[in-house]
Amino acid sequence: MDEVKAAGQATSEIAVSDGYLRIAAATPKIRVGDVAGNTAAILECVDAAVRAGARVLALPELCLTGYTCGDLFHDRALLRAAESALAGLLEDTADTPLLFTVGLPVAHRENVYNCVAACCAGRLLGLTVKRHLPNYGEFYEQRWFAAAPMNGAGFIPFAGQDSAPLMGDIVYTCSDPGLEDVRIGVEICEDLWVPNPPSVDMALSGGATVILNASASSEVLGKSAYRRSLVSGQSARLYCAYAYANAGEGESTTDLVFSGENLIAENGSIVASTSLFSREMAVADVDLEKLMAERRRSNTWRAGEWAMGHMYEVGFSFVGAGANLSGGDVPGVIGAGRSHRGATAVSSVVCSEPDATTESPELPAEEGIELLLNSALDVLRPAPRTPFVPTDPARRAACCEEILDLQAAGLKTRLAHTGTHSAVIGLSGGLDSTLALLVTVRAFDMLGLPRTGVHAVSMPGFGTTGRTKSNAERLAEQLGVDFRTIAIGEAVRAHFTDIGHDPSVTDVTYENAQARERTQVLMDLSNELGGFVIGTGDLSELALGWATYNADHMSMYGVNAGVPKTLVRHLVSHAADSLGGEAAAILRDILDTPVSPELLPPGGDGEIAQCTEELVGPYELHDFFLFHMMRYGFAPGKIYRMACRTFAELDSDGAPAYEPATILYWLRTFYRRFFAQQFKRSCLPDGPKVGSVSVSPRGDWRMPSDASAALWLEEVDSLSA
Repeated sequence: MDEVKAAGQATSEIAVSDGYLRIAAATPKIRVGDVAGNTAAILECVDAAVRAGARVLALPELCLTGYTCGDLFHDRALLRAAESALAGLLEDTADTPLLFTVGLPVAHRENVYNCVAACCAGRLLGLTVKRHLPNYGEFYEQRWFAAAPMNGAGFIPFAGQDSAPLMGDIVYTCSDPGLEDVRIGVEICEDLWVPNPPSVDMALSGGATVILNASASSEVLGKSAYRRSLVSGQSARLYCAYAYANAGEGESTTDLVFSGENLIAENGSIVASTSLFSREMAVADVDLEKLMAERRRSNTWRAGEWAMGHMYEVGFSFVGAGANLSGGDVPGVIGAGRSHRGATAVSSVVCSEPDATTESPELPAEEGIELLLNSALDVLRPAPRTPFVPTDPARRAACCEEILDLQAAGLKTRLAHTGTHSAVIGLSGGLDSTLALLVTVRAFDMLGLPRTGVHAVSMPGFGTTGRTKSNAERLAEQLGVDFRTIAIGEAVRAHFTDIGHDPSVTDVTYENAQARERTQVLMDLSNELGGFVIGTGDLSELALGWATYNADHMSMYGVNAGVPKTLVRHLVSHAADSLGGEAAAILRDILDTPVSPELLPPGGDGEIAQCTEELVGPYELHDFFLFHMMRYGFAPGKIYRMACRTFAELDSDGAPAYEPATILYWLRTFYRRFFAQQFKRSCLPDGPKVGSVSVSPRGDWRMPSDASAALWLEEVDSLSA
């Protein structure tokens, strides 16, 4: 792994710009009412989080005192002890570049509030007050606590700090250079379970990308699954990271049991979790760049007129500069700038030192961004090797079945709309044409049309091998479709004569003349049969421009246009499992056949001489590049480091590892081809979108054909393997 890390260190600026923030959620082992002991347990969690490389740590609700203190929350000794302990925590963590939360009761005037203190580098950034106090079933919080005031309680002196905001609507924003996307909101247990959680406005009005939930959620049968659904769902609808820290061992078990389940979710997926009753710490790297990319591409994710517009921003620094404390003039600023609930304008109040400017603090080199955000080389959780393909077999099978249905449904609709009962497919015996045939047969079955209306055509040329032609014929027979052979050799030789090409020169003219002849045959045959041509090209080929313009590039309906090559293999494999028998055996032999356009003469042994992946590169690498470039807009450097981390070792199925130099070589090929071949994608035939990435010029991807690749290639060339 050291070699891989070294490979990505092209420049410090690029190497640290990947946007991964490591966050943790932990459950300290506490004793109810033992504030000193609980403080020590919290410090142990802080130390463990720092050792794990985390920059943000969520701890449970009221963990400084215990959640189950009952009427002790009205005891002045407990309240004073909690405040004093928090002051000690701040002092002990003054040199710790970690934002962590501590749950504690806070007395202010006539009320006691259930609060979470946000602490960083020895500063109390703020006291977030719980908005929604459960008072049903086993919960009696309204007996002891007041809900967060609608307009906040203002700024109070607390825990040795002159002024700390006591509010229910705070977003903590990082002022360190390059960390502008680190924006943290805090909500407390029940706040997540209500119809309109505070985190909604924290994200919309305050721009929060990370939500920390301090919770004391008791455990009953089935509650864990529901809790997970809430956390993952909220992270999905807010395009955020969500860290949930739950109370556990040490809370009173008089009437309740607490499991200490800790969760971290990112955009709808649980990326780290702990077992019930384990007291483990959940740690995960969350990709802030990806979250912001999702927000920017979704034009319905906007604050707009529906946002409440009353969020407060409190600035902080992981290294103590630009912190939130100030002298006596801060309350006046708050009073002047506060936006009341229901206002449309966002109120943004950043508390800072009296002489601070709006400029970001200058950090020593050793304390820079590279120590605060992680490179893709350093993440705990590498990106999946096949982002288009689920790794879980059951989920993958269900996904394949759904995709086949989507493809078939698109073709079914087009057939019904045009009143067409005939379809023509060039069946080569390769993966893509096989998938197209399987989809077409399924569409005909949906319509109740005879499969004999599907016309599979083998068009042997100069590179066709006996293996692929035989598989095509046998598969057509097994599926009950019409099959015919139309050799193109003579027609292509005549064409060579017409244009003056020497047939011994096996160049691009030699290859493309065959591809265009095949397309002409299919188009004319479709006219003869009163049908239309089914396109076979897949998403990966379209991304790389691995298609002959006005040949396999063209059809009347491209059923595979939304399916990348790595997924094509699994769809055909799934079909083999479903069909069984002789058809399955044929499909598995097709899967074992090297991917090739078969446009060059076979080798002396009669085997395929032209292997696509030797020419354009491994499809699993290109699909990896394609997904992260198009789905999230990641820069080449980040994609390269992600790939180095992901493909550093063999996977469980024995898939190959790739050296950094190999990844870099094919990454450059990807960007060069992707930009140069846009003109082919600008005039693609119709075809169904089946996943989150599409290159359709009418759908997901609008790009000029003459866009320059210079900017992207320059970054690729700046990387070193």
